[in-house]
Amino acid sequence: MRSPSMQLRIAHLYPRVMNVYGDRGNILSLVRRCRARGIDASVTPLGGGAALVPDAHDLIFIGGAQDREQRRIADDLQSTKGAALREAVEAGAVVLAVCGGYQLFGRFYRESSGAELAGLGVFDLWTEHPGPGVPRLIGNVVAEYDGDTLVGFENHGGRTYLGDGMEPLARVRSGFGNNGKDGTEGARYKNAFGTYIHGSLLPKNPRFADRLIALALCRRYGEDIRLAPLDDRLEDAAHRAALKLVGSRR
Repeated sequence: MRSPSMQLRIAHLYPRVMNVYGDRGNILSLVRRCRARGIDASVTPLGGGAALVPDAHDLIFIGGAQDREQRRIADDLQSTKGAALREAVEAGAVVLAVCGGYQLFGRFYRESSGAELAGLGVFDLWTEHPGPGVPRLIGNVVAEYDGDTLVGFENHGGRTYLGDGMEPLARVRSGFGNNGKDGTEGARYKNAFGTYIHGSLLPKNPRFADRLIALALCRRYGEDIRLAPLDDRLEDAAHRAALKLVGSRR
């Protein structure tokens, strides 16, 4: 375990536009969990027109939004941040992309009109909206992840399909996940994680939050990082309550 002089540099992409169902809570959770351990966590908001420097951030976050907001940022994401994001991911930077942000980190998102938004291609996946007459995938979700569970809320019209060899983040136990058919939830490539889970994800899933922090610190300092345990009684209670809620509605 390293000394408390460690630093974690977080980039928050489009914080005013891509923020539904409490996605900003993911940033708050990361910062709180770092500072509770004496780790200096700083957050840099990167909105429209702001360039991203590949090696300037250890952890990069983008939240979700509706199709209208995705259209607002798609071109800017490509032109001011796209190449740098791909470079950062290949170099091992940690990324968490939620819902609409997750879709834009794939190859493309085809809207219900048939129009396509080009994605960054970080994940080998694509998303299609089946049309306004098709029900959205909405509800509480529980997914199996690395011997643990992820809990939260999903609400998306798009159906996401993973390319051959693309690793899902988790397997759905209850809910819809990527498309409501194949049992996958989210995606992972290197240290980049995509998911449809809102509500927000990290406060109710503290072990996953710590996984992201540890991965980012390991990359920054070039050594194995073991995080000091925290008092997670409230977080674990929220996790259990989410599990119970899903169980009661089966």
